[in-house]
Amino acid sequence: LVIEPDVHDDSRGFFFESYNAERFAEFGLDLDWKQDNHVRSVKGTVRGVHFQRPPGQAKIVRCVRGAIWDLAVDIRPGSPTLGKWFGVELTEENKKMFFVPIGFAHGYAVLSDEAEALYKCTNVYVPDLEDGIMWNDPDFNIEWPVAEPILSERDCTAQSFKQYLEKMNS
Repeated sequence: LVIEPDVHDDSRGFFFESYNAERFAEFGLDLDWKQDNHVRSVKGTVRGVHFQRPPGQAKIVRCVRGAIWDLAVDIRPGSPTLGKWFGVELTEENKKMFFVPIGFAHGYAVLSDEAEALYKCTNVYVPDLEDGIMWNDPDFNIEWPVAEPILSERDCTAQSFKQYLEKMNS
């Protein structure tokens, strides 16, 4: 789900509600938000694709500085869209927000020289539940908009989608 807020611009700058419980409930997002995260990354960084094992963590992501290409991949066993991904450009100019439900892995690539993103999450981060799948897994065939990504060690050594599915089915 991509949320485009009502932005009020004038000569002084802009104002918009980045979160309004009543408005979000109209989109079916009547959720109990538990944690906010703020991350900064340099151009070419790819983060992901990450998720928390059950109970999971839904999130709303927005870019407050620069530009990122954000994506979610359906990793729900038995889902008709299992392994399919959707990506959207989030920028400080377009102010779009991207909802990533529980059961989806999340990642993004930094398009600008530097970018800052905010995540609003439904559960707190639990290191023991942290998991991920290779950012370039051939089963996903994600069309990343960066030629030579900057990756963390964690993302370089992540499991394949096939390994993930085997664990889920055992």
